[in-house]
Amino acid sequence: MTAPRTGRAGRAAQYAALLCYLVFLAFPFVWLVSIAFKPAAELGSLHPTWIPEDPTLANFRQAFDEQPLLRAAGNSLLAAASAALVAVVVATPMAYVMARRRSALTTAATGWVIVSQAFPFVLVIIPLFLVLKNLHLINTLAGLVAVYVTWSLPFALWMLVGYVRAVPRELEEAAAVDGAGRVRVLVSVTAPLLAPGLVATGLFAFITAWNEFFFALVLLKTAEKQTLPVVLTHFLGAEGAADLGPLAAAAFLATLPSLLVFAVIQKRITGGMLAGAVKN
Repeated sequence: MTAPRTGRAGRAAQYAALLCYLVFLAFPFVWLVSIAFKPAAELGSLHPTWIPEDPTLANFRQAFDEQPLLRAAGNSLLAAASAALVAVVVATPMAYVMARRRSALTTAATGWVIVSQAFPFVLVIIPLFLVLKNLHLINTLAGLVAVYVTWSLPFALWMLVGYVRAVPRELEEAAAVDGAGRVRVLVSVTAPLLAPGLVATGLFAFITAWNEFFFALVLLKTAEKQTLPVVLTHFLGAEGAADLGPLAAAAFLATLPSLLVFAVIQKRITGGMLAGAVKN
């Protein structure tokens, strides 16, 4: 009887830890939603409440009146979608080569991909700025997309390499016997089987670019080109204090696309991540 009880106790402890973690993650978002719907009088209250006593949409109207949120959201959408698409298109053939042709070179390349993720943004921003300046890509969405693609490629490669290795070689060999070339095999046989991994990789690249702030702040100078995370920093009240109501409303709207994407394609993302983690 001791072993089953110990097992149930361990499982209960795991569920309790998971519940605490979920509460920890959900707290900022719940508080953000609460602030977004509170009137100014409640925001200055000494006894804040979770649920607004007099919910209002005034913060949302003020946010749209004060800042060009739709234009900024359009810039973010264009940059994030372009970066995700280019990253997946570039990473797929590279991941295929690294997965199918194992050698000391591909092993070193995989190690470099993982190590490059540890580089802080501050370490690369100055040389990156100089390169983009010489290419006349400062203050352009094209330059920002190039940066996002470069930054998301290591993760895309790492994820897709594991996913390609999960595809049986026998399928490709059968297609080759039927006369299909290497490109035809990749496009007609391997790519359809990679669909969950491609979707998961593209979504993570999209959300990373959508939420990115530092590069957009440094590289985009004019208000017409700024993305949504940068525009959120413009909600300032008297004496430079944050205008909490409109800021929370705008931040809530900026968070919705990521939540909707994960909610709609959650199973595909999970499947892609698990399959991408398989190694033969």
